[in-house]
Amino acid sequence: MSATVTPAARPPLTPAPRRRRTWSWLRGTAIALVTLVFALPLVWMFAAAFKTNVQVTDPSVGLWFTPTLDNFRSIVEAGQIVRSLGNSLLVGVVSTVLSAVIAVPAAWAVGRFGMHRTGSLVLVARIVPAISLLVPWYYLFAQMGLVGSYTVLVLSHMFVSVPLIMWVMISFFAGLPVELEEAARTDGLSAFGAFWRISLPLAAPGTATASLLAFVFSWNNFMFALVFADDRTQTVPVTLFNFISYASTDWGGLMAAATLITVPVVFAAVVGQKYLVAGLTAGATKG
Repeated sequence: MSATVTPAARPPLTPAPRRRRTWSWLRGTAIALVTLVFALPLVWMFAAAFKTNVQVTDPSVGLWFTPTLDNFRSIVEAGQIVRSLGNSLLVGVVSTVLSAVIAVPAAWAVGRFGMHRTGSLVLVARIVPAISLLVPWYYLFAQMGLVGSYTVLVLSHMFVSVPLIMWVMISFFAGLPVELEEAARTDGLSAFGAFWRISLPLAAPGTATASLLAFVFSWNNFMFALVFADDRTQTVPVTLFNFISYASTDWGGLMAAATLITVPVVFAAVVGQKYLVAGLTAGATKG
């Protein structure tokens, strides 16, 4: 005769684990809701890019429709969006590279030698509204014959990109161990040589982060291009604005163009996510 083994009863959850499970569920729900709120406009934009204008303005269509490529075909055949994409890429890359060449060594000097007043000036330049400088800038650049050129767009974007890159990189260089540079200088390197061979390679995540942020600003900037660019140097934000007229709006073409200019930025953010996190949190544990 075999004895029946009764499984031991599972002890009830104590209040602490129960609270943790409740808090975890609430946090997951909140994250899902926030993600949905921010992702829904992008999903709607992407879906509208494959609709006709009638379908875009019809709420009953939703996400169930027959997609069409006519919007993309029409904006590409028009040619302006392709030219604008090239202009935005040119201005964004050149202004970001030049800003990094100027701002990264300057940020190293400020962070390494404790130039707090210079850092304060960088902060002031960072918070000054750029729109307040458009009138004197336009007058100055018009006198120099630069309005409508790529040069004026690059220079105006650098006004924002240089302080932005400096502000990100100052805390990054301040968080690097100074002993590494001191050891390099003991071996015969100059101060700049120690920066070039030691600190700059270690600052690669911060440089990538700051450069990506500067490029995204340049890519999305509308105000400077609206004032300083002409039909030849027009960038994509201004081109998008041209889809809106007084009488009507080409919603299909507008959404298709918006999708084309959003995909490169989203792709760059996804690829550089690791460097973004590392760069933005650099120096947070300093001291």
